[in-house]
Amino acid sequence: MNLTIIGTSHIAKQSVNEIKTFIETQKPDIVAVELDIQRAVALMQERKNRVSLADILQIGIKGYIFVKIGQIVQEKLGKKVGVAPGSDMKIAINLARKEKLEVAFIDQPIQITLKNFSKRFTWRERFRFLGEIIKGLLFPKKQMKELGLNNFDLSKVPAEEVIEKLVAQMSKKYPSVYKTLISDRNTYMVKSLVKLMRKHPDKRILAVVGAGHKKGMEALLLKVDVVK
Repeated sequence: MNLTIIGTSHIAKQSVNEIKTFIETQKPDIVAVELDIQRAVALMQERKNRVSLADILQIGIKGYIFVKIGQIVQEKLGKKVGVAPGSDMKIAINLARKEKLEVAFIDQPIQITLKNFSKRFTWRERFRFLGEIIKGLLFPKKQMKELGLNNFDLSKVPAEEVIEKLVAQMSKKYPSVYKTLISDRNTYMVKSLVKLMRKHPDKRILAVVGAGHKKGMEALLLKVDVVK
């Protein structure tokens, strides 16, 4: 299988350096990224999509609020380490273009993901999420310790065991969120990669995805007969 998956943190300098080193030294033929076309265009143009009332109604208010919270958190964390959110994906695309490599956008369309999020996010999960936000504001060090993130270095990708723990906690505490943001997208991205590998059996593919997706995607790939 001529596929390498790099699991990244979207605000980690380590991820940017790892992607750069791999592309420049290993020379893959195709670079696949955890983006859909809409998100890729917005990222490369360094703009935020204007969201209309019609857009909010289409994806659901819960999906819209989730995105806004996520953007705010990532921007604040990114400023702390001096790395803009999405720099990992951006460097992958820019280097692929520089080396004249094919770029593949393998993620599920964002509208589908957010629409599913709005449909599935339960009241129990909402109250639990609100409680954890309040707890984090009042006792940030205690919560970070409980999550296994004490002494966490934002400039680096978390250790594999930490990622596994966080994904497992999400699956237990927020099953609908886990299914929507992790499980469903793992399946979608693996299907996209399998199509690429079947279409280009002799080409080397680099897939750049968030670290929380890497292990799940690798497990799914083991179950797939790529050569058909």
